[in-house]
Amino acid sequence: MSGPSGPAGTTGTTGPSGAAGADTPDLDSGAWRLDPQVALRPERFGALAYHYGTRRLTFLRSPLLARLVEALAEHPDVASALDEVVPASQRPTYRKALGSLAASGFLVPR
Repeated sequence: MSGPSGPAGTTGTTGPSGAAGADTPDLDSGAWRLDPQVALRPERFGALAYHYGTRRLTFLRSPLLARLVEALAEHPDVASALDEVVPASQRPTYRKALGSLAASGFLVPR
């Protein structure tokens, strides 16, 4: 995890440590995955995520977050992906990052 905003940040928008409001998706509502229009490019700091539909770029500022985002497709829900990939003490931070990615359209329900 690097930077003051936690493991994820979105260019031009508030990072996951920003205000969460009514726009925050319910990650407990089922399975989630990376939007098919999103491409991940691995980087030393984590990954770049580019959404071809909205032309938005997001920095995943942690290799662990990049692994978590990719692992979502293999799990029946967010909680099981978090349990497998992220240490227990860090799960709230990474859950918040996933919420930010979902609110930005990078993650979609499946």
